[in-house]
Amino acid sequence: MSQYNDHHGPEGLRVRGTIVVVPGRGETRATYDRLGARLAADAYRVRILDAPPLDAEDPAASLTTYAGRLADAVEGTASENGVVRPLVLVGADSGAAALAALLGGTPDPAAAPRPDGLVLAGLPGPSTEAGTAVGTWSEELDLRTSCPAHRGTLTQDPQVRRGSLADPVPDGILAAAYDGEVPVPTLLLVGDVDPLADHEALARLAKSLPRARLSVVRDARHDVLNDLQHRSVAAETVGFLEALREGLRPSVAVRSSAW
Repeated sequence: MSQYNDHHGPEGLRVRGTIVVVPGRGETRATYDRLGARLAADAYRVRILDAPPLDAEDPAASLTTYAGRLADAVEGTASENGVVRPLVLVGADSGAAALAALLGGTPDPAAAPRPDGLVLAGLPGPSTEAGTAVGTWSEELDLRTSCPAHRGTLTQDPQVRRGSLADPVPDGILAAAYDGEVPVPTLLLVGDVDPLADHEALARLAKSLPRARLSVVRDARHDVLNDLQHRSVAAETVGFLEALREGLRPSVAVRSSAW
């Protein structure tokens, strides 16, 4: 059985870049197939990994192990001409925390692949106690999303680990995610009603990074990549990808608007 879920662009089109998606707590690769298919339709090569197992007793070792898996996954997308760049890593929930901690220098940034950009979606707050909010499966779904299709995807996937949002992300990894110095352009995505987000901490993180953008999604919950606004969020992500291709100079600049 494949270790990855892969999505390829339309036949005959030149690949515009490579995207590797890292899920979060309780999620599976199938959780992000809708996103993967949508990004691939824009001629990006998309690969989805399993969520990182983060050991609270030894978070540094678990990050190092996952860095190797991540590097292997990226290398596996290479054609005879190498990995098509820009290479962008997309993380959700604990996957976002793991990527931010890795690229911010903990434990050894050399162990991870060197992307051209980073997307951190639904990064948990450094002081949020998720376990106090998780109850029944229906209540956990309410924390995650209001999208009927996504709720169905999670419910019908037997490999989704229910109750996982009660598992705290290790403090050391969250601290590294918020205090590290991510060296690449970063898009931060968060729902404005995400119950696990610390909006003030995210704003400070965005200001502390040299090239970061914080995009707040109206009425979205924790699973911001898959909530009702998933089309707009995918468009925001593609805009970030295209800006990377153009040296962070967006192709479209709004000069006037009646909105």
